[in-house]
Amino acid sequence: MLAGLSRLDVLESEAVHLIREVVAERDRPALLFSGGKDSAVLLKLAEKAFAPAPIPFPVLHVDTGHNFEEVLDFRDRRVAELGVRLVVASVQESIDAGRTVEPEGLTSRNRLQTASLLEAIAEHRFDALFGGARRDEERARAKERMLSFRDTFGQWDPRNQRPELWNLYNGLIHPGENVRAFPLSNWTERDVWTYIDHEDVELPSLYFAHNRKVFERDGMLLADNPFLPRGADEPLVEWSVRFRTVGDMTCTGAVESTAATVSEVIAEIAATRISERGQTRADDRTSAAAMEDRKREGYF
Repeated sequence: MLAGLSRLDVLESEAVHLIREVVAERDRPALLFSGGKDSAVLLKLAEKAFAPAPIPFPVLHVDTGHNFEEVLDFRDRRVAELGVRLVVASVQESIDAGRTVEPEGLTSRNRLQTASLLEAIAEHRFDALFGGARRDEERARAKERMLSFRDTFGQWDPRNQRPELWNLYNGLIHPGENVRAFPLSNWTERDVWTYIDHEDVELPSLYFAHNRKVFERDGMLLADNPFLPRGADEPLVEWSVRFRTVGDMTCTGAVESTAATVSEVIAEIAATRISERGQTRADDRTSAAAMEDRKREGYF
């Protein structure tokens, strides 16, 4: 670590460097913004990278149609405050137009996001996408470099990645290809929350403890919502919970918590030994390679 710089200073510098490098090398970048904590931090880093000028690229949200209202409200408010262009790739619109087929009985639409994402990339000719993925989240993401190359079909080949020696990034691509850039790759969940505390980054309210009606399924607490039918053996209870990650309401679980402030959340994270996706994302439990399979198809 460089003398006089904290771990957070080094991580911020590395992330800002990558953002600037990608913007310098690519013509039509965009930032994937779900309204979650990682994308909120990523948006803050993009602000810093180009201040006092405005962020020079749009933000892209792949909307499943099953999102938490708190997150959508936060997304719209932040975009308006920053004056950046919001592009929404709607899974529901893809289904209605017949471009995506929703299988019978499917509850989570997370896997269906891939088709809508690739459609948005093609329509807007995006050649680089910034994402908030971190290596500590999941084993497939731990394999990915900070610049992840995708072919003309949006597919990722973990065996075909470019070296990133001395923080040098080669963003050269052929027409139709794109890169996914992950400035938060080397951050941990605790780093993200420490940065949120240090920079006073605003987040949706559901990241903090609140009373909510939930029901238990497969060891997870799922929010009561109109998109997920409950079984007769799944009664509703009202508990004090918070969410460690946000996404499709049908597969994002809550955790019991009384942490109502950033400092209390940091203390809670320091005591846990389970990653946020491992504890609260049902779609990652379908198989050991669930995330890698989705990423090979073009997922974030």
